[in-house]
Amino acid sequence: MRAVTGHREPTPWALGLTVAGFTAAVAATTIVVLSLGLARVQPLLAVGLNLVAVGGLAPTLWGWRHTPVRRWLVLGLGVGVPAAWLGLAVAAGAGPG
Repeated sequence: MRAVTGHREPTPWALGLTVAGFTAAVAATTIVVLSLGLARVQPLLAVGLNLVAVGGLAPTLWGWRHTPVRRWLVLGLGVGVPAAWLGLAVAAGAGPG
């Protein structure tokens, strides 16, 4: 058993950024696919669901940002969600096709 000395473990940047990248890709893909499906039914439903999901998850994710493993997931979601919204905005601007 290790003694608590105040010494912190080094930050695993390579593994953490890999986890964050994978999380961002999965989150962005999931949001885009589900939002495009909902937009075919009712575009306002897609917008509303995205806002409710982000509003509901944001407080939980904000609390996770200092937890060693979960912070990488928060980073991935923080990058993936805006990337998905940007992709959806581009798709909406391109029109049907």
